Amino acid sequence: MTAATLASCAGASDTPANRPVGGTRQAARPVPGAAGVEPPIAPRPKEGARVDPSISRHSEDGGKTVNLTLDDGPDPVWTPRFLDLLGKHDAKAVFCVLGPAAKANPELLGRIVDAGHRLCDHSVHHDTGMDKKPVDYQTREILDAKDMIDRASGGRRIWYYRAPGGAFTPESRRVAADHGMRPLGWNVDPSDYQRPGVDAIVTRVQQQLAKGPTVLMHDGGGNREQSFQALEKLLTWFDEQGYHYSFPQS
Repeated sequence: MTAATLASCAGASDTPANRPVGGTRQAARPVPGAAGVEPPIAPRPKEGARVDPSISRHSEDGGKTVNLTLDDGPDPVWTPRFLDLLGKHDAKAVFCVLGPAAKANPELLGRIVDAGHRLCDHSVHHDTGMDKKPVDYQTREILDAKDMIDRASGGRRIWYYRAPGGAFTPESRRVAADHGMRPLGWNVDPSDYQRPGVDAIVTRVQQQLAKGPTVLMHDGGGNREQSFQALEKLLTWFDEQGYHYSFPQS
C-alpha cells in the first residue's frame, strides 16, 4: 500500500490537532504500505526475528477471500456497532488500534479478541510523517503503543503493525517483526475517512478488489456512520458473491 501518502486528516472535527487520523492525502510521496511499493529491507540487526518483516497484503487462506481491516479505534461509539455487524455475518477483521484508545477502552479489546478478530498495533500518535523521523522515535511509537495494548488486553496477541498512513521504513518494519508483529499493508483503500458517501465507498471497494484481498476501512477517528453503512452493504455483497473472510498472512 503506498504508505506515507495515504492517511491524513478527514476534517478538523475528525482529527486531533497535529495528528491527522484518516484524511486528505499528501501529494507525491510513495506509500510503502500500498500494493506495488516495497521499501528496501534493512540488514537484520539481530537474529531470531519471529515474523517476516515484509509488508503483508495476501490472505492466509486460498480461494475467493477478503481481509477486512479497521483502523483508528477502538472507539466507544463505533467499535461496538462494527463488532455487532461483523457478528451478524460471521465475518472476521483485523482491528488496527491506537495505543491511547486501547488504554481508554480495554473492554473493547476483550470483545474484539473474544469474537475471533485480531489486534494490530497502529502506533501511539498516528503520525503519518513518522517515516521521516529518527528511528528511536519510530521505535517508541510502535513499542509504547504495544505496551498500552498489551496492558489493556491482558497480553492478548498483537498479530500485526500498521504504520499510520503506511509510513513504513525498513527499520520500523524490523522493530515490529522483532516483537512478533507482521507489517500490515492493504490492497483496497476506499478513502472512507473522507466520508465521500456510502455508495462511493461501496463502489470503490468493489472496483479495487481486483488488486488484492486486504481492505482498509475505519472504525475510529471521527464519525464513521458512512463507513458503517458501507460495510453493512459490502458484507451482504461479499456473502452474495461467495467471498469468505480470511486474515492477512502473519
